[in-house]
Amino acid sequence: MKVFCGIDWSERHHDIALVDEHGHLVDKRRISDDLEGFTSLVDMLAGAGDNVDEPIPVAIETPRGLLVAALRASGRRVYSINPMAVARYRERYSVSRKKSDHVDAMVLANILRTDAHAHRALPADSELVQAVAVLARAHQDATWRRTRASNELRSLLREYFPGFLGAFAGRKGHLTSPDAPAVLAIAATPAEAAKLSHTRIATALRRAGRQRGIDELAAELHEALRRPQLRQLPMVEAAMGTQALALLATLNVECVSVDQLTEATSKAFRRHPDHEIVTSFPGLADVTGARVLAEIGDDRTRFADARALKAYAGSAPVTRASGRSISITHRKVKNDRLAAAGYLWSFVAATHAPPAKQHYQRRRDHGDRHPAALRNLFNRLLGCLHHCLASGQVYDPVKAFGEPQAAAA
Repeated sequence: MKVFCGIDWSERHHDIALVDEHGHLVDKRRISDDLEGFTSLVDMLAGAGDNVDEPIPVAIETPRGLLVAALRASGRRVYSINPMAVARYRERYSVSRKKSDHVDAMVLANILRTDAHAHRALPADSELVQAVAVLARAHQDATWRRTRASNELRSLLREYFPGFLGAFAGRKGHLTSPDAPAVLAIAATPAEAAKLSHTRIATALRRAGRQRGIDELAAELHEALRRPQLRQLPMVEAAMGTQALALLATLNVECVSVDQLTEATSKAFRRHPDHEIVTSFPGLADVTGARVLAEIGDDRTRFADARALKAYAGSAPVTRASGRSISITHRKVKNDRLAAAGYLWSFVAATHAPPAKQHYQRRRDHGDRHPAALRNLFNRLLGCLHHCLASGQVYDPVKAFGEPQAAAA
């Protein structure tokens, strides 16, 4: 008798339901979210016929957490079902829209009983790639937080201190560079900036870590910060300066987090066997390559072919056809993290790699706008990456884009 398990997850407890191949309830239980609860779940599955050769598959609404990690470590197939899909399946069993934790566990178990072929089990990724995924996603989140903090500070400075933005305009890193926070910390308002001396600015630059061109940069900043500009009222200006220092503290913390996570992510990624293949592609260095590998994983059976990977990344278009109406649009349901990494990947490749740049330009000449051309290039590169990982080859521009003469023609 085949048995299927459904788990309705929550922070404090989990509801378990076991159903057989005919949809009959075999057992149900509520367990706690701790080691004792997991032991109770294992005993429950063993009593229903669970064994090493044919473990009972499990459906749950979340792909992460200690419970999911323990289930994956035990060798069971774990299916992460989207909560919106569970809500649609629930309507198959009740039209009154009733809902309970036990009913949701039953629905999850029945999803595996009837439509397991339409859902994908969590990949059997190695421990190293799971660690890379944790660090790469944390680095991506920290980068986004740093960008958000920088934009908030920039927006505030535009309201009362545009001269500071002008002083650092066009410089590498802008507000996220070490120089700008060091100067803003000692001159948060135009009134304070007007009192700064050349020596004090140079000292702040040295404290920030600058070693070359200190006197020249200090002279430029001294002149730029003393230029006349529109001003807020004195008390309003002082209040905005205090707010700017608070935002600056947040920005400094995020900059430190990004630097620490960059080092940790690169170190873990270099230990992975796929590092050489991934970084052989133009536009993929340690950080961006780690982000791509984190979302793809190293389970070679996860994607049936390159088309499945492209659909997962959102680079493959979607065709909607009904009668005489046909429309082709880009995918909106995708792995957003992989799509964001793919945008950076294709942008750098189109800038620095001639074959990729020619492919991008052909798409532009064909009528694609910039995002569509980058998405098409990402689609091409992602297919090449899938092939290289499956065959163990490094990137070859000739195999990927053809001979340079043919591409130019």
